[in-house]
Amino acid sequence: MKPLLAHFGSLRSTLALLALLGAVVASRPAFAPLALVFGALGLNLAAALFVHPALRRQLPLLVAHLALLALVVLVGIGRLTALDGRFELTQGVPFDGTLIDAERGVLHRERLGALAFRHEGFEIDYAAGRRRGATRNPVVWTDENGVERRAVIGDHVALVLDGHRITTTPNKGFAPILRWQGEAGAPQLGAVHLPSYPAHELAQSRAWALPDGREAWIQLDIDETLIDPEAPARFRLPERPRLVLRVGGERHVLALGEEAALDGGRLRFEGLGSWMGYRIFYDPTLPWLFVAATLSALAFGMHYLIAFGGLRWRSPRTAGAQGD
Repeated sequence: MKPLLAHFGSLRSTLALLALLGAVVASRPAFAPLALVFGALGLNLAAALFVHPALRRQLPLLVAHLALLALVVLVGIGRLTALDGRFELTQGVPFDGTLIDAERGVLHRERLGALAFRHEGFEIDYAAGRRRGATRNPVVWTDENGVERRAVIGDHVALVLDGHRITTTPNKGFAPILRWQGEAGAPQLGAVHLPSYPAHELAQSRAWALPDGREAWIQLDIDETLIDPEAPARFRLPERPRLVLRVGGERHVLALGEEAALDGGRLRFEGLGSWMGYRIFYDPTLPWLFVAATLSALAFGMHYLIAFGGLRWRSPRTAGAQGD
């Protein structure tokens, strides 16, 4: 029995199980495969503690191995509960929890509907050659006490709401605001996110569904240089925007405030705002991963100081026998 345990609790079996865990985690598994691998790693550590008395006698080495096991377990739990997604938000419109795409762990508990924040535009500096600088994105939200809070976030400065880290991305652009007034009913207001600017500077157009189901094609006509490629500049809205609208065989060119008469209603170019792309990330294990990693590093450092630095570790039983 002991030879079998020695084989199972060896360094080779540990490395093999860690490699297996990496492969299982990379495959985005269900709960059962991860649980089996975690169970095997726990049994492997228990076997190592039983077979190798040095692990029990040397507290730093024992703590280091337990911390490593905690790291493995925490990574697995994080994989099962994490969220990594993207979304776009129109200036002034609260986030409603809708994501463009996302990777969710099978045990992730969705709480995005409670993360109601909005952004109030953004500033981005560009160096000559259109080299993008830092993004400064003012955001507003209400905290758990009902107090309105404000912050400025960016690509590397996150807004943290209920453990969710929200940062900006390079994707951003213009959002024409359109008001549809049908022959009956109340007017409806909507925003169209045009392709990211300036990455798609020459393709500022998009198909859009009218409230009555018909498809409209809109294009933002910009007759000015917004970001000079030869000099430092800043992202800004065009001063004289015009909207080209096509519905069926009809074509209209609208300035701000103008409207087009269509079959069944009227469409007004109400305004021009901006939209920002965001990344949202959630992993409840991150603080514990830091603790486990730090503890493992400190324990291994103490172990090597004892082994090679001249320090001596004595268990409480040994110290008492020597009269300390």
